[in-house]
Amino acid sequence: MATVMTRLLKRSISSPDEVRSLPKTRVEIFRLGEYTLMRATFEPGWKWSECVKPTAGTDWCEVGHIGYLISGRMQVVMRDGTREILEPGDFVDLPPGHDGWVLGSEPAVFLDFVGGEAYGR
Repeated sequence: MATVMTRLLKRSISSPDEVRSLPKTRVEIFRLGEYTLMRATFEPGWKWSECVKPTAGTDWCEVGHIGYLISGRMQVVMRDGTREILEPGDFVDLPPGHDGWVLGSEPAVFLDFVGGEAYGR
């Protein structure tokens, strides 16, 4: 049974509750009631397997993401070899077991609606 919301909740995302810094990565966490939003900024040259893997300790990113790419471009490759390029405006369901990297010279800014609590830890 779904939880019934009994009050309106609102907040600005101008000031994060938590910031995580990894090489070429800024992760901002925003909490609202039982929900978490992650805004990740990946700098040019960022690659998950080089910048986050040492912290995560896994061969692939094992955090699932439901997200929206605001700006920049990213290449994603799944463990099974499936590849996809993400462009600004793309809404993606990215299951665990992937690597990714920034394409080009513009930072990639990604909103994640489900993976924020675990990402970059």
